Amino acid sequence: MARGAPAALELSEYEKERAANIAKNQALLRELQLSAASAGIVPKKPAPKSSSTNRSHKRKAPVPKVQKEEFVPRRTSSRIAGLTADSEVAKRKAEEEYVAVQEAAKAKRQRVSGDLDLSDIVVAGKQWDKSQNFLVDLVKGKPYERTFGDREVKETGDKELRELRERMSGLELYDGFEPNRIKITPERIYSLGFHPIPDKPLIFAGDKLGNLGLFDASQRTSSAPIKTEGDEDADSDEAEASPTITAFKLHSRTISAFQFAPHDHNALYSASYDSSIRKLDLAKGVATEVYAPASKDDDEPLSGVEIAETDAYTLYFSTLEGKFGRHDMRGPKSTDIFQLSEKKIGGFSLHPLQPHLVATASLDRMLKIWDLRKINGKNEWRLPALVGEHESALSVSHAAFNSAGQVATASYDNTVKIHDFSSSGDWKIGASLTEDQMAPSTVVKHNNQTGRWVTILRAQWQQRPQDSVQRFCIGNMNRFVDLYTAKGEQLAQLGGEGITAVPAVAQFHPSCDWVAAGTASGKLCLWM
Repeated sequence: MARGAPAALELSEYEKERAANIAKNQALLRELQLSAASAGIVPKKPAPKSSSTNRSHKRKAPVPKVQKEEFVPRRTSSRIAGLTADSEVAKRKAEEEYVAVQEAAKAKRQRVSGDLDLSDIVVAGKQWDKSQNFLVDLVKGKPYERTFGDREVKETGDKELRELRERMSGLELYDGFEPNRIKITPERIYSLGFHPIPDKPLIFAGDKLGNLGLFDASQRTSSAPIKTEGDEDADSDEAEASPTITAFKLHSRTISAFQFAPHDHNALYSASYDSSIRKLDLAKGVATEVYAPASKDDDEPLSGVEIAETDAYTLYFSTLEGKFGRHDMRGPKSTDIFQLSEKKIGGFSLHPLQPHLVATASLDRMLKIWDLRKINGKNEWRLPALVGEHESALSVSHAAFNSAGQVATASYDNTVKIHDFSSSGDWKIGASLTEDQMAPSTVVKHNNQTGRWVTILRAQWQQRPQDSVQRFCIGNMNRFVDLYTAKGEQLAQLGGEGITAVPAVAQFHPSCDWVAAGTASGKLCLWM
């Protein structure tokens, strides 16, 4: 049989009836549409929804901004007070309240004159018992990335330098308490130093708000109960053990620098941004103001203070306005002020053996050496003799003399420069140095970009090294402290576990191989 077209499928009765109903309904629908069109009542097609409408449903409701309320005097009802609205009395009352608030804010920042008893200025939360004054007996970049370590020490060819590097690198982080638990000051540390006694490490630190903190590193956690196997109470007691720290509200603003008097180790002289210098008598527990401007309204923040070993009565200080001062504590009006720079003097230093020589570092990028034996000019032009000056690429933050006549500076051009003035003992009055004589003998590359929240890095010499090798320390942005010789040879890079911030403010003990450093959070790091 030949293949032909497929035969049509025969529909069932149900399918036939369904097809007939569909045709009937379609005919009825066409008839209704024609009738509506003739009458003009055809509904308009709805406009398509815009994409912006769809997006509006997905968008989150905006969070209302919370405006910070300014601190203003509390409003009081004039009606209850019996005052007529918009009257002169009401206006005068509002003005008086505003002036009172302004005066209170000004008084909070103003320095406090007179003697301060340590018992009256203990910072809240700190401990101090005058009856048990332990100070009376004193006179008896990248975090954790090392750039110097054991490999550099082992590869040292010079025998003496290698021994010194091994000794300095062998300093260990204080194990009495972890650094992040030794909060020596409530706020950022700006100044730090050891008490000169070699018997025990006693560290002092000044912070941003004028607090002076004290920490005795001879204390240990051994006072906690001895832990035995399975003794959970011992674990909790040991975890709760905390160091004993004392802090005093010595100034109303930042303590920028302090020094123990060379002639009396019971006396600590502190300089502050509140324009005053105080002498803290550790044995008596009294802080006496020894210098301040004539008027309390004079705002002259101080950036440094020193006392020469040859004169126990003369204070030297510098200001953030570029001034340098010399004050005789025996007379209230015995003060000489010299305008040495048009910009801020970040730090200065006296030559330990030739105290008439002063090194200043300022924001105008200059290191300058001055001779106080010769004063030239009159009135505001009255200045010490300028021996010489050296200009850096960027601002110089500090200048420090050592006993060998060398000056170390740290500047924002990422260098630490060593200037050699070892022949300064032969300089005559009125001597002048050439540009080549002022040039640094050694330049060390060092990251000094501290930014806003880290205290400026400063190179600080050890005053009296026992082995007579001149060396200095400086904070490291990778959370270390670097030690160098006067020749720029690195001796060590001190670090350890528990250091959670940059130990920016670093200092040697005057004679012992101890190094302390403070952080922006008020924490203390100590290596011995």
